[in-house]
Amino acid sequence: MSVELIGDSARGDRYAVARLVVDGDRVVDSTAPGMDRPLTGLTLLEAAAVPGETLAADAVANALGPVVAAPRRRGRVAVAMSGGVDSAVALHRAGSDAVGVTLRLWLDPHGPSAERACCSPDAVLRARETCHSLGLPHVTLDVREAFRATVVKAFVDGYAAGLTPNPCMRCNGAFRFAALVSFADRVGADALWTGHYARIAERNGMRLVSRGADPAKDQSYMLATVEPALLDHVGFPLGDATKLEVRAEAEAAGLAAAWRPESQEACFLAGADYRDFLARNGLDPSPGEIVDETGTVLGRHDGLWRFTPGQRRGLGVEVAEPLHVLRSERASNTLIVGPRSALATRHVTAFGRLYDSVSEADVKLRYRSPAVGAEVTRTASGFTLDLREPVEAVAPGQVAVLYDRDVVVGAGVIDTATG
Repeated sequence: MSVELIGDSARGDRYAVARLVVDGDRVVDSTAPGMDRPLTGLTLLEAAAVPGETLAADAVANALGPVVAAPRRRGRVAVAMSGGVDSAVALHRAGSDAVGVTLRLWLDPHGPSAERACCSPDAVLRARETCHSLGLPHVTLDVREAFRATVVKAFVDGYAAGLTPNPCMRCNGAFRFAALVSFADRVGADALWTGHYARIAERNGMRLVSRGADPAKDQSYMLATVEPALLDHVGFPLGDATKLEVRAEAEAAGLAAAWRPESQEACFLAGADYRDFLARNGLDPSPGEIVDETGTVLGRHDGLWRFTPGQRRGLGVEVAEPLHVLRSERASNTLIVGPRSALATRHVTAFGRLYDSVSEADVKLRYRSPAVGAEVTRTASGFTLDLREPVEAVAPGQVAVLYDRDVVVGAGVIDTATG
């Protein structure tokens, strides 16, 4: 039974449309002006590998994205493409039967630099150009609304609840990898590869994320909440490489992405300040008092969500000693500030999961923070941590990631942090 597919694309006053008639996994009729060759008679994956004028190829991609599928083929790899050098090298290593895939995610339309965000329209085009330059298919999955409902809403709701959420970890753990692994299965691939600087280790019959070889680029923290069952279908081919080696490999292979700059984090902000973003997305000013630890009123704030533990600038309080945000009390809408010495935390509770039974671990409490030793106690909803040395500015809503040597053995969203 044949199905008619329509895809279109527009930029400024330019517009393109493609019409494809598909029967099973093959294009049986097509009208796609601007493509380098006819699509009729090609399989869906073969059609996804045909280059063309930018808008024409985008229109074809938009038509194919929801339906692309292929029989299972041993050795085929799906590669998550961001448009940058890391995914380009992962694709190059995947060989002649690779399939590139990019998730198109929702971006703040008011952001000043959407073109630098991963998964932006421009990133999708760069990813497609990389695939087509190697004669490989590229598929775009438009998941903007699902991403907005799953990740962006949780980001806004987290700040509204007085937390400091990490949207990138939620994206990886609750959204991105599930969608990509599902796509890999749909196109008959044995595995999904990404360009992350991380490795996978076998531990007690379970595949777990492990640190990458390059400590300057290690991304194991950001992958710590990915469901271990999904890792049975995932590979990180750059885990043993350094960034410099990857760029050199891309240059030697003639990949246009070789010296492309890094994409920004929290991509949906598109370069916007997160406070401005939150204000545009429903978080109203809720004025309240700023007090010190004795309860003395020092000033006023215009919304607890504008502040995060450890913050020193922008408090609007003038005292002789520099003050930092210690915590917020939502019940009274009060911001508590104090000296840096009062930021120290020794005890943390987290909602999450221990992937392995451990009584002690090295713990990272933010992506950029160094690991510290801790005693670990499993709880019904996650774990508690007794830190061997104090850590400053631990923020509820961030993620505690536990390591045993290089292997991630647990991860959880921080609930409380006390001295």
